[in-house]
Order: sequence, then structure tokens, then C-alpha cells
Amino acid sequence: MRAVDTNVLVRLVTRDDDNQVASAEAFVDRGAWVSHLVLAETTWVLSAAYNLDHASIATALDMLLNHNTLTIQDADVVAAALDHYRRKPALGFSDCLVLEIARKAGHLPLGTFDRNLSKLDGAEKL
Repeated sequence: MRAVDTNVLVRLVTRDDDNQVASAEAFVDRGAWVSHLVLAETTWVLSAAYNLDHASIATALDMLLNHNTLTIQDADVVAAALDHYRRKPALGFSDCLVLEIARKAGHLPLGTFDRNLSKLDGAEKL
């Protein structure tokens, strides 16, 4: 299976360039894999460059998770991270994803200096 880069997902979400949207859709229509890193970068771009709010980013992540032709790396991990992200607006999606990746790998607790992240089950404030 082929994979996609961050800018492809950004085009699918923002739909801000008709030609690139058409190219992105044509590429993913045949199936494409999305890594954790690409998802994390996508949320950063949507926030920093497009000024999307927390709820809009959560909606975009949900759309990507439920896309018919995208295969998300460890979709169960991403869904758990999205659940944390939705419930704790002070957290970034990347923080939630790091915790859930550690959980799946069996490497808890996750040590952190982040006060908000440390409130989640499986994280430990240092």
C-alpha cells in the first residue's frame, strides 16, 4: 500500500487548492496509509497555519479515521488519542498520541513535565 505525506492530508481537510485536492483524492482513492507522524504534523499545520480550533481539528481527525480508502497506522491508538484530545482541550493531539502509543507498546507510565498530560491515566508528572 502507498503512503501519504502531511500536505496530502491537509489538502483533503482544507480543500483550499482545487488542483491539489483533485490530485490528493485521486491518489488516496486507490488506498493509502497514514502514519502517526503524518497525523501529528497535520494537526500542527491545521492549528498553526490554518488557525483551526480544537473542535475543528478533532472533526478533521475523525473524518480521516473514518475515511473509506485511508488506512491509519494503529487506528485504535489514534482513536484513543482522539478521545483524550476531545475531552481535554488544553492538550495537543500529539501529546495524546504519544501516551496511547506508549500504552499500546506496554511502556507506561509515560513520564512528563506537562501538568495537563500528567492528569491522564498512564501518565506520570515528574
